[in-house]
Amino acid sequence: MVQDGSRPNGRDCVQMKSLSIVGILGALLVLAGEPVRAASVSAEANRRAEWSFVSAKDYSDPFGNVTLDAVFTTPDGRQLRVPAFWAGGNVWRVRYASPQPGTHRFRTECNDAGNPGLHGITGEVEVKPYSGDNPLFRHGPIRVADDRRHFAHADGTPFFWLGDTWWMGLTKRLTWPEDFQALAADRRGKGFTVIQIVAGLYPDMPAFDERGLGDAGLPWEKNYAGIRPEYFDAADRRIEHLVEQGLTPCILGCWGYHLPWLGTAKMKQHWRYLMARWGALPVVWCASGEQAMPWYLSGNKEAETQQLRREWTEVIRFIRATDPFGRMVTTHPRSNARDEVLDPALMDFEMQQTGHGSPTEAHAAKALAGWNRAPRMPVISGESRYEALEITPMLHAREAREAFWAHLLNSGCAGHTYGANGIWQVNLPDKRFGKSPSGNDWGGTPWRDAMNLPGSTQLARAKKLLLTLPWNELAPVTDVFSGATSAAITPDGRCALAFAASGQVITVKPGRFHGQVAARWFDPTSGDSKLIDDSPFLISSARELSPPERNAAGDRDWVLVLDAR
Repeated sequence: MVQDGSRPNGRDCVQMKSLSIVGILGALLVLAGEPVRAASVSAEANRRAEWSFVSAKDYSDPFGNVTLDAVFTTPDGRQLRVPAFWAGGNVWRVRYASPQPGTHRFRTECNDAGNPGLHGITGEVEVKPYSGDNPLFRHGPIRVADDRRHFAHADGTPFFWLGDTWWMGLTKRLTWPEDFQALAADRRGKGFTVIQIVAGLYPDMPAFDERGLGDAGLPWEKNYAGIRPEYFDAADRRIEHLVEQGLTPCILGCWGYHLPWLGTAKMKQHWRYLMARWGALPVVWCASGEQAMPWYLSGNKEAETQQLRREWTEVIRFIRATDPFGRMVTTHPRSNARDEVLDPALMDFEMQQTGHGSPTEAHAAKALAGWNRAPRMPVISGESRYEALEITPMLHAREAREAFWAHLLNSGCAGHTYGANGIWQVNLPDKRFGKSPSGNDWGGTPWRDAMNLPGSTQLARAKKLLLTLPWNELAPVTDVFSGATSAAITPDGRCALAFAASGQVITVKPGRFHGQVAARWFDPTSGDSKLIDDSPFLISSARELSPPERNAAGDRDWVLVLDAR
């Protein structure tokens, strides 16, 4: 075995040349009665360390027949069973990360205990404090905050989820490195924090469709005979680049309807492989997309929906039991994540799909329903209205903005995911994605044009406003404002926001605000604010507040900001 250290991209070509020599040496040491020990490595906190191991045996089906784990013991005595992944040929790899400084030791365990190249090997990694400025390493991966309503980094630093939708971002249509890195740089520059991306088994296409080709082909062999490590080697570069840019990958294992094609056992293998590859990175797991939705052309959708709920529940239990790093788990639903499983407590947070063609008020209502459900958890819209989606009527930045504000304020301001039609399916100028099996063609906007649509900038401005406020204390409120599309307030009344989707008058009721209140109208298109006449003022009786006539985009949506701090 050789160690690759803590660098995201190890010196693979050099290491691979030495693998066979090291594997033979390991076997000889075992035969001589000496324990096999991997070289010690060092890594900074929350950054990945990696070891490679060479089997002393050949297997006809290495992916299907060999299970390899490394059992790590942390400095405080906890044990973590970290799955290894088959890297092709006779090579397996283990990846590990920890926030805890000190010496972490491991011993490998293989289901073939007679294989000296894989079983019983020991090693260690010295974890040192992180010295950089990437928030995902400096503050740690994201988790559910202590209030069970918002997100935070591992160290408690608040985290606002502003997601972008790149369902097919691992396909070769989004070229590496030029296109992928350009899109990541744009999203990072605008302030996005999460990228939702599918691990190769995509929506809107049948299995093994050429539109799903990555840089190294498809993720599985035909007929699901085995996984293809070379596909994931190429995908590694993309997932790791997102992390290096400070963007959290929210990884969907597949689209939900792929499960019956693989079968539950192979879907668990697929997910174990993803966890072994990427679990040491600061990621979020999303079990699947539109999880309980059957294949588009199914003739037995009701029965298949129930089958998908049962079997995906089993797979999610497996994910939670297998992931040693405890990354957050959710699923992308047809409507509500809690309704896609038999046990809603399996979800760390509720992702919703709120409807591309649904009225704005429906987005607000669904958010509030999610907030009020048990068990308590953060609620976000993971798919709402894709800007430039060619449905009737076509969706523009206004619809994306309205979905953001209507849902966000009524769900507690944990976050929201934006989507631009053209990016999620990676349209090219000379080759649009084409039709879904259902017959829908969602539009041909090229991804670079979609990258520059105004909605992404406008939502970035919304995030910038929120970060100046106690956003992670805001909770939905229905009894303080009349006329608002959605509204939220802090428990102590220091700050409140109310959304007027169509320029309606909002009436503020007394009782929740103490002292002088600074009041302004925030333009959700330009990011500018207009102070209300005679602000600050006392709210001792009901007060009607009328927004300006038009915002900078010529639309009528405004956000009322009340600040009594």
